[in-house]
Amino acid sequence: MAVGFRIGVARPVADPSLIARFSQIPVACISDAMRRLVAGGARLRPIGKARMTGPAFVVKTAPGDNLMVHKAIALAQPGDILVVDAGGDLTNAIIGERMVTVAHQRGLAGFIINGAIRDADTLRTHEFPVFAAGVTHRGPYKNGPGEINYPIAIDGMVIESGDVIAADEDGFVCIAIRDAAAVCDAAEAKFAQETNNAPALEGGDKADDKLRALGCEFPGDAK
Repeated sequence: MAVGFRIGVARPVADPSLIARFSQIPVACISDAMRRLVAGGARLRPIGKARMTGPAFVVKTAPGDNLMVHKAIALAQPGDILVVDAGGDLTNAIIGERMVTVAHQRGLAGFIINGAIRDADTLRTHEFPVFAAGVTHRGPYKNGPGEINYPIAIDGMVIESGDVIAADEDGFVCIAIRDAAAVCDAAEAKFAQETNNAPALEGGDKADDKLRALGCEFPGDAK
């Protein structure tokens, strides 16, 4: 049975002009445009450089094993972001400096590892963005199994190859390719609104009305 150890056909990716637009929008605004319901989890943090935008190239691998990640680096196209679900296990590193160097040379745009990395000192100053759930000195195994180009999920956020990944210091988010154009329009509008309006405290009648509707008691209210 091939389930769990297979390589699928890559899906189409979003238009490059759309990806370029996403690269100019803070991830927080993209998240707001998706009702703040979609997220990859606060556990995964940038090791060094954070900002990256590009098509996802997804890999699911056994915890602590990077055999399929090596294959994915060979298959991915320039500009792709490798998103690796290693189950969040931190016992063994999935990638390190050598694999990052190869991925960078091949023109990939970054790594997101739901698992651990190593060679953290080097990766903190590397221009290649890497997100990970943790750091360990223990290296990976290369036995499989794993899957490439089949859907994965990280903290409930489903990611498929070809979807748009946007990441910055706040974290990362996946935008399904079918929703990408509409989300981009809404996120740009949100960003423009925040850029053109000075920050202000939500107070006065607007906040009071909401508080009273929720049952908040104010000083002087009748007991």
